[in-house]
Amino acid sequence: MPAIVVLGAQWGDEGKGKATDLLGDRVDYVVKYNGGNNAGHTIVVDGEKYALHLLPSGVLSPGVTPVIGNGVVIDLGVLFDEIDAINARGVDTSRLVVSANAHVITSYHTTIDKVGERFLGDAKIGTTGRGIGPAYADKISRIGVRVQDLFDEKILRQKVEGALEQKNQVLVKAYNRKALSADVVVDELLAQAERLRPMVADTSLLLAGALDQGKVVLLEGGQATMLDVDHGTYPFVTSSNPTAGGACTGSGIPPTRIDRVVAIVKAYTTRVGSGPFPTELLDADGERLRQQGAEFGTTTGRPRRCGWYDAVIARYAARINGVTDFVLTKLDVLTGFETIPVCVGYRVGDTVYDEMPMTQTDFHHAEPVYEQLPGWDEDITGARSIEDLPKNARRYVEAIEAMTSAPISVIGVGPGRAESIVVRPLT
Repeated sequence: MPAIVVLGAQWGDEGKGKATDLLGDRVDYVVKYNGGNNAGHTIVVDGEKYALHLLPSGVLSPGVTPVIGNGVVIDLGVLFDEIDAINARGVDTSRLVVSANAHVITSYHTTIDKVGERFLGDAKIGTTGRGIGPAYADKISRIGVRVQDLFDEKILRQKVEGALEQKNQVLVKAYNRKALSADVVVDELLAQAERLRPMVADTSLLLAGALDQGKVVLLEGGQATMLDVDHGTYPFVTSSNPTAGGACTGSGIPPTRIDRVVAIVKAYTTRVGSGPFPTELLDADGERLRQQGAEFGTTTGRPRRCGWYDAVIARYAARINGVTDFVLTKLDVLTGFETIPVCVGYRVGDTVYDEMPMTQTDFHHAEPVYEQLPGWDEDITGARSIEDLPKNARRYVEAIEAMTSAPISVIGVGPGRAESIVVRPLT
């Protein structure tokens, strides 16, 4: 049985958790393959809202094995707090598996992240300050701490001392901060080792065996395409690869075992943090989208920047990821707008692009070229088939589908688990 990738097509917060949850009773494993606790999924089940940050969405589906893959960076304190919080609400997390090769976020990573961002001033990236970037930087610099290192105190101490030898120089001399104690950091990590130990496995081997047995494995991306460190709006990106290629490296599953890539795209566009955003609305319409869509970060609570749907970005996501299906979310938020602009291209100087400009400079100066579509006033939250939608809502879906190279297979018409229209099954 092949694996399925679910990822974001914009700048995140598209509703990936809901899409994963919709597939939950048809999959056996849900794997988080990138990122850390700098992003979250909000899922509503039977009227209950769950905000997940490190745990894969599949943890809410009975019988599903949730897996934190090797491509994730883990703040163990956050992980345990999240487990405790949903256990207290009656959710069983005993099936959770954590990759021995995943990297650990230490206290010095969060310290470096926060002071470094403040030091940048107006040039700051907009990081959440949770240590994700510094942890990935250490991974690439080959001085990172992996989950498996917590079970060998000698190796753990060597790695922490080696990392702090450099980082304390930066903290003291560049940022005028106190040096950090290697003993304190090691003790913090060792204190978490025994609780973590039963969860740890060779997850690449585990998932290969599951696929060989005909199990369905769903690979769940954190963040989104436009935040990919290689393919996003660099440098205003995350520190990992949320795209379909990252699903392979972050899980240990080869590309030949993936045959479906499901991209989640919001019926409008949002972004958190700094960086270019061609369709951003700094007016009453933008505030209306923010309020009607409850556009505030799951992890940070920060208000999201809001704008109209960008078909150029959707086409780009389809190409970069090899998208086979789009899931369109939050269509209901557009109810009540008399006309709804859709960005079909960018104007940069005298040139109009219908694909992503090659350079950051051009994208930064891009002005959206809009096509105006008629809106609707009818309540669509009860729609369960495409025929249930009012004519203009159907026209909107059909128009944006025609602007990309992949079909819209699911339409979200409300936040609840059942508030969706399945046009084509995803499995």
